[in-house]
Amino acid sequence: MKKPIVIKRCQADDMRFELQDGAGSDAIHVNPVYAYAVCKLETDSKHEGVGLAFTLGAGNKMVCQAIEYLSKHIVGKEIYELMADFGTTYKQMADDPSLRWLGPHKGVVQLALAAVVNACYDLWAKAEGVPLWKLLIDLPAEQLVNTLDFSYYEDVLTKQQAVDLINEQKTGRKERESILSDGYPGYDTSVGWFNYSDEKIIKNVELALANGFTAMKLKVGAKNPSHDIRRAELVRKIAGDQATIMFDANQQWNLPQAIDICKELKNLNPFWVEEPTHPDDVFAHMQLAKTVDIPIALGEHVPNKVIFKNFIQSGCMSFNQVDAVRVGGVSEFILISLLSRKFKIPVVPHVGDMGQIHQHLVLFNHISLGHPALLLEYIPHLKEHFQSPALVKDGKYLTPMEPGMSADLLKHEYSF
Repeated sequence: MKKPIVIKRCQADDMRFELQDGAGSDAIHVNPVYAYAVCKLETDSKHEGVGLAFTLGAGNKMVCQAIEYLSKHIVGKEIYELMADFGTTYKQMADDPSLRWLGPHKGVVQLALAAVVNACYDLWAKAEGVPLWKLLIDLPAEQLVNTLDFSYYEDVLTKQQAVDLINEQKTGRKERESILSDGYPGYDTSVGWFNYSDEKIIKNVELALANGFTAMKLKVGAKNPSHDIRRAELVRKIAGDQATIMFDANQQWNLPQAIDICKELKNLNPFWVEEPTHPDDVFAHMQLAKTVDIPIALGEHVPNKVIFKNFIQSGCMSFNQVDAVRVGGVSEFILISLLSRKFKIPVVPHVGDMGQIHQHLVLFNHISLGHPALLLEYIPHLKEHFQSPALVKDGKYLTPMEPGMSADLLKHEYSF
């Protein structure tokens, strides 16, 4: 008999981290401040649930305020009872009538939902004494899908279809569990931040290769496209023909620009071009995919399951970059991942959490859902701020073993 654990209080912390020397910069965020709206769930036990939502500065305060409001749906609940039918509570939070008009299911409220939801899963895993990936892969399919909200998905993925999909993947699961000892492949997203000089990019590419990375990403999206092309050619030259190279435009091109520049980037054999245009413009992505035969990755700025549903159905998405600190937390991540698996679109998450939570989720994706173990983004800039930072060796994430989802942060002086 499991000892009941009751959520007694929620605390929201506004934590911000200034980056140095151009780290984290892209075509729109030239001086980024990485920030987490942190949801902490205090209980009547030794366990504390910690959930994160990622922002980039002053908006973090508003997300924290929304966390405090949404927490009324879970404070006073016993964690095992809560998670037994979490999909119902999730929908109540997502559709809270006092806040829904502000979205629905996007913006400040959706980010706050992510933090609260993630804290619930973290507390659940800590109560069980296991890492999140272990909790998720050991759950019976029926119990797992009860943590999800299938509203607006009934036409593409029912609860029973999700159960069947998970159960079908039991074939070959033992072989896929070898990833736990092999390590999950990472890619270095920090070789080519937007504000880095050519000299620094060259040095970073060489260092990434020396550290075992065979995949890396360059930020593009400059006002002068020739700047992007020149730097892209530089990375390909230094990394070599066998390296996996991605280019990330951070939504800076309109459709005609995206078509013209992607035609040139195609000559460099990119693994993908990321966020080539506005993240809400499904039709523009479809037109780009039809016009230029180049893989498109997107999802970093897609806020909810419905827009993901549209992109997945559209045929323009080559790689799904759903982020559990951007959509409605682990629950919505799993639902989107299930639909992506049905449509055979690989999930390669964006890591607003710096890979802390997603190192668990990609193991679940691969082992339980049969997603290919492609790559997980690696961003090292905040690792000294986590109690149990993600470990990468020879270009691979080592399997985390501490209970929870690895989201606990150390105390930080730059908090509000």
